[in-house]
Amino acid sequence: MPDATADPVDFLRDVRPIFELNCFRCHGRQKQESNFRLDRRAAALKGGDLGTAIEPGNSAESPLVLYVAGLDDDLKMPPAGEPLSTTQIGILRRWIDDGADWPDAAANENGELDARWWSLEKIVRPEIPTVGENASWIRTPIDSFVLARLQNAGLSVSGEADRRTLIRRLTFDLHGLPPLPEDVQEFLSDVRADAYERLVDRLLASPRYGERWARHWLDVVHYADSHGQDQDRPRPNAWPYRDYLIRALNTDLPYAQFVVQQVAGDMLYPNDPLAITATGFLAAGPWDESSLRDIREDSIDRLIGQNLDRDDIVTNTTSTFIGLTVGCARCHDHKFDPVSQQDYYAFQALFAGIDKAERSFDEDPAVAHRRVVLQRELAVLDEWAKRQPSEVLTADRLAELAVYEDSYVAINANWKVLEPAMYSSQQGSILKALLDRSLLSLGRRPDKDTYSVTLQTDLQQVSALRLELLADETLPMNGPGRQDNGNLHLSELRIKLQPVGDADQSVAVSLKSAVADFDQSGWGVANAIDGDPATAWGIHPQVGVSHVAVFEFREPLSVPSDSLIAVELDQLHGSGHLIGRFRVSATSANVAELGLSPVPEALAKVLSVPRNSRTEAQNVQLITWLNQQKLLKEIAALPAQSKVYCGTNQFAPDGTFRPAAVPREVHVLSRGEINRPQEVAAPRLLGALYELSKKYEPKAPEEEGQRRAALAGWMVDAENPLTWRVIVNRVWHYHFGRGIVDTPNDFGKMGGLPSHPELLDWLAADFRDSGGSLKRLHRMIVTSSVYRQTSEHNELAAQQDRDNRLLWRMSRQRLDAESVRDGLLQISGQLDLTMFGPPAMQFKMSPGIHVTPNVDYLTFDIDSPESRRRSIYRFIFRTLPDPWLDALDCPDASQSAPVRGDSVGAIQALALWNNKLILRQAEHLALLAEQSQNELAERVRFVSDRVLCRVPTFAETAEWTEYARQFGLPNLCRVLLNSSEFLFVD
Repeated sequence: MPDATADPVDFLRDVRPIFELNCFRCHGRQKQESNFRLDRRAAALKGGDLGTAIEPGNSAESPLVLYVAGLDDDLKMPPAGEPLSTTQIGILRRWIDDGADWPDAAANENGELDARWWSLEKIVRPEIPTVGENASWIRTPIDSFVLARLQNAGLSVSGEADRRTLIRRLTFDLHGLPPLPEDVQEFLSDVRADAYERLVDRLLASPRYGERWARHWLDVVHYADSHGQDQDRPRPNAWPYRDYLIRALNTDLPYAQFVVQQVAGDMLYPNDPLAITATGFLAAGPWDESSLRDIREDSIDRLIGQNLDRDDIVTNTTSTFIGLTVGCARCHDHKFDPVSQQDYYAFQALFAGIDKAERSFDEDPAVAHRRVVLQRELAVLDEWAKRQPSEVLTADRLAELAVYEDSYVAINANWKVLEPAMYSSQQGSILKALLDRSLLSLGRRPDKDTYSVTLQTDLQQVSALRLELLADETLPMNGPGRQDNGNLHLSELRIKLQPVGDADQSVAVSLKSAVADFDQSGWGVANAIDGDPATAWGIHPQVGVSHVAVFEFREPLSVPSDSLIAVELDQLHGSGHLIGRFRVSATSANVAELGLSPVPEALAKVLSVPRNSRTEAQNVQLITWLNQQKLLKEIAALPAQSKVYCGTNQFAPDGTFRPAAVPREVHVLSRGEINRPQEVAAPRLLGALYELSKKYEPKAPEEEGQRRAALAGWMVDAENPLTWRVIVNRVWHYHFGRGIVDTPNDFGKMGGLPSHPELLDWLAADFRDSGGSLKRLHRMIVTSSVYRQTSEHNELAAQQDRDNRLLWRMSRQRLDAESVRDGLLQISGQLDLTMFGPPAMQFKMSPGIHVTPNVDYLTFDIDSPESRRRSIYRFIFRTLPDPWLDALDCPDASQSAPVRGDSVGAIQALALWNNKLILRQAEHLALLAEQSQNELAERVRFVSDRVLCRVPTFAETAEWTEYARQFGLPNLCRVLLNSSEFLFVD
């Protein structure tokens, strides 16, 4: 039999995983061969049909050990698969010999999905420990908990770091940047007793704080500016979520509100533009364009894509806010944590009404409110047809209609509809002439097209043409465009005078101006005559109704009787944004005296009926339309809306990718397979926190927003033990390089156990009960004596606590990739501190073979304005990472990165020595030194002060000055920027 292991054994860490992986399938919750189960303490120690299996204190006589070691001829365990290794058997032997300790936290005595696990227990604020020795060392309650733990282990604390080390540590920690020499000198010269606390407050009040800590949050939520997957298309409007994070952190938004806004801000704060951008959290992860947009809506692949997309949202939400791996229950009950498969799909149903898409919103709350009011008034107009005519046909409205009608008649008397003589499509669309002299586009819908029309007129002089884009029930969304959402893009309109039968002798007509009844934001009608095919006129979102544009000639055009007017309409923007139905009119009148007069065909027929001969229903129809036009014009006059890529059901359809009118039906899937649906999953919260989840059952589950509102309330409830523990642990992790729980995204049974459980609960309770101020939490941590310790090594302490889990010193940390890059720019005087806005593309981008673009980081101009922006503002591709930052362990944005890698290798050394960013910033730093100092030795001291935050010693000055004299000051800068003293924070 293998010997018992010599190392101490912990049940949760060492023993239970052996049971879970090898024994539970036959002796667990679902199955108990021989009436024996190993997932519950009482049942395991009692034994089954074969008698007692575990003899505490005597592994040699314990049948369990004999079975797994293969020493019982009649029974070998496990009966199939790989046998236990000698190491695993040794662990079981040591555990039994030491008394088979089985802690209450893992006893699992209360049911099949027992929630008794330390992270699921109610948070009870512990008493702050009383310590005798070194009591004067205590500055905050944190120190009491850590000191008591160290004293129990027979360890002592380390001394306080010097001031230079502290300001560098603090500034990188809170800002992600090095302190400037003047900041260091100011702190070193400050003799006030609270100088350190004042420094902390200044750093927390700076906008640099939000930029630094927003970057940490983006790691966790796997944010990027592109979709990822096989089609890594850029997301031009993901960045407002990044800006939301920076603003929220800088204003110290209470954490509960911070959580709620990201999960359900659009529902609970509909008039707050920041809360709408906060829902970018729900869409931070990848999106599979090919499955969710480019295939049939009713296909199995579409259903698989939707299931996986919701899974990403579930995983992101649960790992970020409550630290549970709920996604592990997609195919079966969670193997280790109390999360059933039914729990998982019920949680997925909470997000069944949203997709990842671009949503429009108003940045000004007053404008947002006005838009809502106008849209409500529009909705009321839809009911006018159902009212009594006397309610609608008031005297004021009839008088307004009469004025409009007179204007309409006067205007249209000056416009003559032209008869199409010839018409064609360059790309094969079918143009069909209708009785009203309009042309309807039918047949195949090419990606792009150019329509050519020659028109007859009996006018001898023409001053302008009018293009009517007509709604039609045969078009998507009633048109007037052929795109699935009813939109169109007119890239360029060209007009020529053409002799009959001789197109080669055509003469181009110069255009003076263009006006339209509606211009899509950024897509005005002037774009149709600017000579630039990359711009266009668009009419989204005012689709489903007719539109009109007037194109005025620079000089009136004389039209001989043997000539035609030729019109070409280029539609070059792709994706089928083609004109669906149109008609052309001409006038010889002064255009300035005419209006546009866009009227739907049906209403034009009503207006042709004499005023005294119309029915009441016809007048209601006219008055309703007139009021609709007034409201639509007022809406169009509002400032253009902004866009954010977020989780939403308010977005324009794109092909078969459409918003869900009601939450989609979610089924429990056997083994996670879309072809094996079982019962419908009703939206609800986790059963592991049953009482709290019952309290937050969605009040109106048929309403999508109510589902997420219930989730948000559940997560920030004071009785939710996970939310508050997870966030204080996350903050702790970034300050010390390791969390109290070293798996920040996993507080389940496969995650780490807290090194200081009482401290974790005290921090969680204090943070929760004091209003959830993250800045207050930061301040408490960084002003503690624990944080201020030196990082010097102590071999005696290390022999007992090699990983410094008990915090007997400060752990030395390497700068993360963004801090290295931003630090280089700050030191060299090149950093641009402009905040917010679209991401800086620090690469050259050109179209790719399919959707994913070609990206070139190597030949990008390192001195360009984009290159000088902070890393938080750079454009992040999922599948095309920056190779230099990638070498420095910048994480893959396709996955959550609660803990960054910390590798050391040759590629990093080469990147830091040879990359053009390092070389160029070394040159900038040398130039800065030369402009500031006259003597070479002074320039060397200047460089050291900026790079290392200290003046060099006498010996260093002599050695470095000689090196700079031989190889140049830029090379010395390069050496210092590659030094461990710069790249690590003590």
